[in-house]
Amino acid sequence: MPNAKHCFWHDSTEDKKGADIKDRLEERARTGVVMEGFELKEANLENLNLVSHLGEPYQLINSNLSRANLHKAHLYKVDLSGSSLLKADLSHANLHRANLSNSNLLGVNFKNAHLEHVIWGSHLYQEQKARELPAEASRYYEEAEEVARNIRRQCEQQGMHGIVGHFFYREVVFRRMQMPRFSMRRLISRLVDLVSKYGESPLRVVCSSGLLVMCCSLIYFCTGIQEEGVRIQYQPAADAMTNLQHWSDCLYFSVVTFTTLGYGDLTPFGWSRVVAAIEAFTGSFSLALFVVLFVKKMTR
Repeated sequence: MPNAKHCFWHDSTEDKKGADIKDRLEERARTGVVMEGFELKEANLENLNLVSHLGEPYQLINSNLSRANLHKAHLYKVDLSGSSLLKADLSHANLHRANLSNSNLLGVNFKNAHLEHVIWGSHLYQEQKARELPAEASRYYEEAEEVARNIRRQCEQQGMHGIVGHFFYREVVFRRMQMPRFSMRRLISRLVDLVSKYGESPLRVVCSSGLLVMCCSLIYFCTGIQEEGVRIQYQPAADAMTNLQHWSDCLYFSVVTFTTLGYGDLTPFGWSRVVAAIEAFTGSFSLALFVVLFVKKMTR
């Protein structure tokens, strides 16, 4: 009998669309034995209840649930890791704390599903496949973008803003990965990621701004600025304290330039003017960007 059951659940040719399949699967789950590699493609599992009352959650792992009807299924804490849920219907399902890591979630209907504290995993299934199969990476990243967008939209409707921001970021990253490797679009996209995490990290704006201020201060230290006609820059013959004082003046000038305060006590000359102009433009943009992102985070 165990072998017969094993063959039924693992045999892809068996009809799993019957009305009794839900009850049979629930009965199988109550045995406490891990359900692995089950073939449940297009199975009618509406109102399936796999909530465990034995302490340990049920495991339905590495299984084929493609196009399965899981409408209103109760899957609280169920481990579905590694399973294919391709175009499965999970509308109105309870997925609270369910484990969906490394599952194929392409085309899943999450409409009105409870998605609180779902374990999505560190990488989407398509993302992992793109890394394993570089020749097909573009297709897999396109699918990964679609999955991330689908999850983001459903979480957005439920007010789960932390998850929304996370999957928005991943969605844009997957879009970037589809661009030609050395294209200008991809380079600019990567730069935006480094500076602001695509608008999801005010802290990155602060850190990148601080780095720019520091770099510009070193450039001023080399090219020189002036105070009432007296040049302030690195002097090989001067002692360490003098050069340190000059660098601190350059750092002060860099901060004033970045924030566009422009006190006028220190002024650039030569190539320092070009650097100062670029820093001032970048600074005004960065400050505005920080305010926008900070308000966005605080009002979510």
